[in-house]
Order: sequence, then structure tokens, then C-alpha cells
Amino acid sequence: MVRRGKNSMEQKITVVWDKEGNTLDVWFGKPREAICEEVGDEVIIKKDKTTGELVGFEKLNYNQEKDLRNLPVEVIVQ
Repeated sequence: MVRRGKNSMEQKITVVWDKEGNTLDVWFGKPREAICEEVGDEVIIKKDKTTGELVGFEKLNYNQEKDLRNLPVEVIVQ
């Protein structure tokens, strides 16, 4: 899946499911160092340290392997 970011550049959305840790990590563009903030219901948003732009989010206690098989995105299982 591709989204259009600033300057109309295409950015890949990367989804990483950590099967052992039961987390689903979603990044807009390349994963990078970010400031994290839990916003409720086991969801953490990730913001760029410099700009404050939303660069991703993480869902804790995610364990729905069957739901990942039909997503139209790149999925990395660790």
C-alpha cells in the first residue's frame, strides 16, 4: 500500500507483526527513531523527533494472525 505524503512523494506503509510479542507495528515511510505516546486502548502513536509528524503507530496485544493474510500491504513477521 502506498500513500502520498508531503511534496506528493510516494511512501510505503510497512506493517510488522511481532508474533512472539503480540504487537502490530505500522510505519508510514521508513521506520525511524520516534517519540512514542500511548493514546489509549493499547495503541501507541509514533512521532518524528524533529517535526512532530505522525510516522507510525503500534497496537499492543495484537494476535490476529488470520487477519494479516488478506491485508494489501507488505507484512513482516518476526
